[in-house]
Amino acid sequence: MQTQNQLAPSILESFTPKSITVLREGYRLDALRADAIAGLTVAIVALPLSMAIAIACGARPEDGLYASIVGGFFLSVFGGSRFQIGGPAGAFIVVVATAIHSFGYEGFLLAVVMAGFFLVLAGLLRLGSFARYVPHPVIVGFTAAVAILIFSSEIKDMFGLHPGPQPAALFPKLAVLARSWATFSPASTALSIGSIILIVALRRWRPKWPGYIVAVAAASVLTAGLHLNVPTLGSVFGAMPQGLNVPHVPHVSIDLIIKLLPTALIFAALGSIESLLSAVVADSMTGRRHRSNVELVAQGIANIMSALFGGLAVTGVVARTAANIRAHAHGPMAGMFHSAFLLLFLVAGGPLIERIPLAALAAVLGIVCWNMADRKNFVALLRHDRSEAMLLLTTFLLTLFTTLTVGIGVGVTLGALTFMHRMAGLTGVAVVSPAEIEENDEDADAALPPHSDKVLVTRIEGPFFFGAASEIGRVLERLGDRPLAFVIDLVGVPLADSSGAQTLHDFIARERQRGAQIYLANVAPKVREVLERAHIGAPLVTFCGPTRDAVLQAVAATSEA
Repeated sequence: MQTQNQLAPSILESFTPKSITVLREGYRLDALRADAIAGLTVAIVALPLSMAIAIACGARPEDGLYASIVGGFFLSVFGGSRFQIGGPAGAFIVVVATAIHSFGYEGFLLAVVMAGFFLVLAGLLRLGSFARYVPHPVIVGFTAAVAILIFSSEIKDMFGLHPGPQPAALFPKLAVLARSWATFSPASTALSIGSIILIVALRRWRPKWPGYIVAVAAASVLTAGLHLNVPTLGSVFGAMPQGLNVPHVPHVSIDLIIKLLPTALIFAALGSIESLLSAVVADSMTGRRHRSNVELVAQGIANIMSALFGGLAVTGVVARTAANIRAHAHGPMAGMFHSAFLLLFLVAGGPLIERIPLAALAAVLGIVCWNMADRKNFVALLRHDRSEAMLLLTTFLLTLFTTLTVGIGVGVTLGALTFMHRMAGLTGVAVVSPAEIEENDEDADAALPPHSDKVLVTRIEGPFFFGAASEIGRVLERLGDRPLAFVIDLVGVPLADSSGAQTLHDFIARERQRGAQIYLANVAPKVREVLERAHIGAPLVTFCGPTRDAVLQAVAATSEA
């Protein structure tokens, strides 16, 4: 019979990219054709989104395309998911815009490179599973706040306003926009509203059509045909490049690295969470299983390469990944095709891209924000549980009115504290009567001898960790008349830590000084290891098997006494 260790994958298998796995399975012409069609479909979706996200970040539209082309390609080559599509994501907009504003674009690129190395290291250290421990209310609250912040940045282009420099904070930004309302443009407003209506209508009546690209194309045709005086990509950003940048390493200095460290860590944390969530969604849609640590390594490589070519930060994107699956992709080659088609659009379609009105891209991001804000989950969490509602609102409000770092940092910390409080509430101490021992030991040949008040049997239930240790200590101290022997049943303790073990050690040491004997029953092997590291062992205590055996030994010892 195979053991669990024999069934576990080897290190080499654990870090094998899915692209290699698919090739090993045999990659036929029909699979190539399916991936090419899926790649083209996703590229059409990604083209306007990549540029819109870049503009919202305060970067050039081509910087978003570089991220999707270069970062998306390397993510598909080295990734741990068959269907993951990489590129710039809406969740990054606020933190990327802040980094560009604070450190300039070169400083921002260095932060992305640093984040890439952190992600590679996290994958190699097998930390991929930890990203799943971020509480769901934190993710929902954070994402909803980011959606509002992004939308507030798009109001200017949606309505053709000219507010001048805008502050980053939400209310001051809205105040500046309100004061610039006299510059309102009916043409930009009509294009934005029309694009939104067209996207929503196509989703309802023609869901297979690429609504984003159709709306952007229609808005571009109207702008050119009616000679509308609205800002376009060409009029604001100049001519589009006809290919990729020459790769270059951003300027590096020790002082700058130290300043960028918090930003790089945020990029790495957001990237890992967003990407692994997207991979989990892909698994749920396909029945496949991704390799989380491989995915983190690939995310790191993708971000490093994207930054070297001047692109934005990259992560796995749920919407594009889902579109890839719905387009019947076979494997990671679809993501590579997606990057190749985007490069083709950039090389051959530059003059057409320059005609896209900013109002249409703002409409696209408006739809993205609406989809990002998970309204059903937000309301459900508010109604479901008071502690989860508090966690949700705290993360949401702090992200909205302070910074992303504070919002997600406080949210994760509160989530951990809430979890520990709940786990501590599951742990308790109870006195066990002889009848209860008999009831749980029906196969015994003889009844237990009476042990009156000379032997006290207690049972600890639940995880015995630092969150519960102090309460367990207080309960043990409140026990009644001190018996000659204690039997402590640990059958309900799945785990213990050093704090719990120390609490138990202090209790045992005091009782031993008084002359009492201590018997520990039903101790799990891993729990016993923790206790022994805290010096709980012979001659301080006697480890026994079932509770019945411990009671018999205790009764015999007290009878002799």
